[in-house]
Amino acid sequence: MNKRNLLLEIGLEEMPARFIDDSIHQLGGKITDWLQKKHIEYGQVKLFSTPRRLAVLIYDVAERQEDSREEAKGPAKKIALTPDGEWSKAALGFTRGQGMSVEDIYFKEINGVEYAHVRKFIKGQETFGLFGDLENIISSMTFPKNMRWGKEELRFIRPIKWIVAMYGQDVISLSVAGVKAGKMTRGHRFLGEEIMLQSPESFEETLLSQYVVADAENRKQAILSQLQRIEEENDWVIPVDADLLSEVTNLVEYPTALFGNFEKVFLEIPEEVLITSMKEHQRYFPVKAKNGELLPHFVTVRNGSHLHLDTVAKGNEKVLRARLADAAFFYKEDKKLVIEDALDKLKTIVYHEEIGTLAEKTERVRSLANQISQRLGLEASRADAVDRAAQICKFDLVTQMVYEFPELQGIMGEKYALQKGEAEAVAKAINEHYMPRNAEDSTPASDVGAVLAIAEKLDTIVSFFAIGVIPSGSQDPYALRRQASGIAQTIVAKSWDIPLETLIGLSLSLVRKAGFSKREDKEIYHDVCQFFKLRIKHHLQEKGIRYDIIDAVLGGEIGSISGLMAKAAVIQNHKDDAGFKESMESLSRVLNIASKAETMEDIHTELFLHQSEQELYEKYVAAALKADEEIDAEVLYNSLVGLEPYISNYFDNNMVMAENHEIRKNRLNLMAAIAVLIMKLGKVNEILVK
Repeated sequence: MNKRNLLLEIGLEEMPARFIDDSIHQLGGKITDWLQKKHIEYGQVKLFSTPRRLAVLIYDVAERQEDSREEAKGPAKKIALTPDGEWSKAALGFTRGQGMSVEDIYFKEINGVEYAHVRKFIKGQETFGLFGDLENIISSMTFPKNMRWGKEELRFIRPIKWIVAMYGQDVISLSVAGVKAGKMTRGHRFLGEEIMLQSPESFEETLLSQYVVADAENRKQAILSQLQRIEEENDWVIPVDADLLSEVTNLVEYPTALFGNFEKVFLEIPEEVLITSMKEHQRYFPVKAKNGELLPHFVTVRNGSHLHLDTVAKGNEKVLRARLADAAFFYKEDKKLVIEDALDKLKTIVYHEEIGTLAEKTERVRSLANQISQRLGLEASRADAVDRAAQICKFDLVTQMVYEFPELQGIMGEKYALQKGEAEAVAKAINEHYMPRNAEDSTPASDVGAVLAIAEKLDTIVSFFAIGVIPSGSQDPYALRRQASGIAQTIVAKSWDIPLETLIGLSLSLVRKAGFSKREDKEIYHDVCQFFKLRIKHHLQEKGIRYDIIDAVLGGEIGSISGLMAKAAVIQNHKDDAGFKESMESLSRVLNIASKAETMEDIHTELFLHQSEQELYEKYVAAALKADEEIDAEVLYNSLVGLEPYISNYFDNNMVMAENHEIRKNRLNLMAAIAVLIMKLGKVNEILVK
């Protein structure tokens, strides 16, 4: 079969850098999905993206669809045939709709019912005649933010300026938002020009001649190579932030790295402020010495050639100087701030119109943090540090520096707290209570910071659930999922054995006392527990735990998250053991029968009629005592598995549902008691065994 290469390029006004990667993968995915759906063979797929273009080049696209045979299902046999055995109108209509005749019908049984079927041959069409669908593919793209322009109805990430659509040497007839497809592409906005493509495969090389590096990965590697050269030439270290590198890659079409300088006096400002100012406002890379000390230099990436780099550097230095002068002023003014005055200002700042002020939130967090400290049994000095850190943890939000650089909240709080004479543990906790800030961030290192982080995040989650603001689908405007994950990660990192349900209950009581809740406590409690279960499930999946084992350990209360994670790991580790199947089946049988117990009362050994009852009871008591004394998941697992022969012997010699009411009730009580012990490991009847 003959094949040709396919190129689709959408030329646009400059797109926001943060949307480009997702946009090009969306376009590439839509086109390849379409080719597969249309049964069109294709080869290698290359994606190209710059601030001004999204392009997909697909090699070896077949000139004709594959021929195919399809099976079509029709009406049930009793409907397809009349009582006289003739074909019904339904059968005739079915075959006519498929382009077939009743002679082609055969019957096939599905779930015990016979249905009419036909198998039809579909001859592949010419691929070129199907490319009109590319218009719909372009129009169907979605973006976080859209624009409309002129009189066009299409909403797109930015106005479309040109389209290239080529199948081999032929132009595909397309028109989107009044722009017709052709062979003409555009080079760099200032260094290049409009140029005609000779073929789809010449796309990348042609654009390079017009000062456009179309492949994003090639641009990224070019930037890294240039940064390395600057490092080597100047004996510097240039820390490369992955997010900043990705953003800069999507800001330029022809990258050229250069460096500039700033006055040493600005180094008196905290390093985090300087780096944030360079990174967030100017997209500059900071420069450090080999010993890690920040140097008065920066590296930026120009969208252009190597001409007049000195002029470009001076322009960037002027802009950065103004930024750093502002930062120096903010830092100087913030030093005058008194923490108590800052706390008073929190009373006037609304955290959320339905939840209250930042001061009110801080008081709840402080109360919750103190209760957690008590539950964990922290020593007095650390408990005092938790109380003070919770009291002042938000004071830096009223500083000018954090107002200008919100991403420095907590970081500046730590620095300012130390300057004001606060204890190191208190200052550190102010910073740590925001951790982990993202998926790559670490959890709080100190116990004081960890307690405060859990309290602050949990108050946020419970407060929003209390007013009915619950994440759904992709909607999570207050990042509650991330905060729940942060709580789980922190508890696991600290190996704290405090039940999550206890923490939720403590937070809920404080929210109820605050008086802004719009829902019933029971409903809030249930929803928050389920919310955490979903986050924990996600963590377990990332660790490779089998889905049924996850369902088992999450089948009851969450309890200690650290313990729950450990139990999942233990079951996962033992799932291939000899005897695992028999053990899980025995334990599952107990859970199933225990569900018939209406109440759980004392077990009366004098009602035992067979030795197997006494043996199982004694082994259960020993296992229960060990489970109470030991919180180790491996010990619990082995204790339960050790019951298997006694459970099997018990069922071999006893009928739980005996006719005698007292005997039956006593046996159900034993089953219920053992079930409580089993549920400490998990709902094992969810585990699939072979």
